[in-house]
Amino acid sequence: MRLLLLTQYFWPENFRINELAVEMGRRGHQVTVLTGVPNYPEGIVYPQYRAAPAIWQRLEDVEVVRVPLAVRGQGSFRLVLNYLSFALAASTLGVWKLRGREFDAILVFQPSPATIGLPSVILRRLKRAHTLFWVQDLWPDTLQAVGIVRSPSVLRLMDWLLGWVYSRTDRLLAQSQAFMPRLRQQAPSHVPISYLPNWASPAPESLLSASRVPSVTRAVFNIYYLGNLGEAQDFPSVLDAVAHLAHRDDLHWYLVGDGRLAGWIEEQLNARGLQHRVSLLGAFPPEQMERFYADADALLVSLKSDPLFAMTVPSKVQSYLAAGIPLLAMLDGEGARIVRDAGAGLTCAAGDSAGLVRSVEALMNLPAEQRQRMGQAGCEYNRREFDFHQLVDRLEGMIEAQQT
Repeated sequence: MRLLLLTQYFWPENFRINELAVEMGRRGHQVTVLTGVPNYPEGIVYPQYRAAPAIWQRLEDVEVVRVPLAVRGQGSFRLVLNYLSFALAASTLGVWKLRGREFDAILVFQPSPATIGLPSVILRRLKRAHTLFWVQDLWPDTLQAVGIVRSPSVLRLMDWLLGWVYSRTDRLLAQSQAFMPRLRQQAPSHVPISYLPNWASPAPESLLSASRVPSVTRAVFNIYYLGNLGEAQDFPSVLDAVAHLAHRDDLHWYLVGDGRLAGWIEEQLNARGLQHRVSLLGAFPPEQMERFYADADALLVSLKSDPLFAMTVPSKVQSYLAAGIPLLAMLDGEGARIVRDAGAGLTCAAGDSAGLVRSVEALMNLPAEQRQRMGQAGCEYNRREFDFHQLVDRLEGMIEAQQT
């Protein structure tokens, strides 16, 4: 099968579409990726790419076709420019770079932004290929939830534009089951919608498994957050919980990642005198993440209190489950349900900093063996529900079914 993957983000940026592209290539498919110049999340072009762009044109058997874009930089204006520039470049220069190429199917990977719908529609028409649109973030709901767009008329216009894109798509894929009713509102009735969740990143399970035994002698309980430091993750509430527990010498927090709020978080830690309780470590490539999992007694996941985020499953949930470490989840809805159903940690409502404090203290007071059982339960749930190869099998079957 000749498969085109359309994604604004790709290797060396750390997204699950990287693993999917490689796996589809290993299964004998001819895979091409149309993407942009890597600059997420720091907002500058990766130095290693700038130094030798030619070596980033192939990932194993996967061909990578890149188009220029305006880097994310800092601020909302730069972010909007980044989104629009990729959509326009992929729709023009990307189409030109793929001229004369035939594809059997197009898979569109859509976290934010949904502006990738423009090149999706154009490529579907020109290549006459069936298109599957994998929705990671609901738009325009996400823009409203994080306060980027507040105008009802603009939100209605964007909602209409998404409906236009979805009407020119052959199948929608939802990363959360809770997305499906909303997508059904946006998409015409003839467009099928299927559930395809994310899988765990491959790194932690190579080191950690259900046999991992938490340390019973360590004097400090380590809580790690691994991922994007952004508006949606509700770090004001997280820092309120940190401040409430700042008197405890047996507790330390680590934030591993980067994002639009990294500078604000550092300022808050300094202003509130919390530098001795929180280590802001920055971003690391996936192959270096194992050491953080190995040092963690608990893993933190959080989202703002918003109806949209209650429908969203942060992709880190699957990786956390696979790591065999208890979760501390300050979430509503679907993400919290998964943690509870798995028996893999403790949950509290989104935005409930006092609830997070109670969860932290309750988890610290549990015997190490009980925390180990939570980690084991997470591993087992992940294998049942989010196994990488089974999910790729499912996706492969849906792609092939569109061609019959």
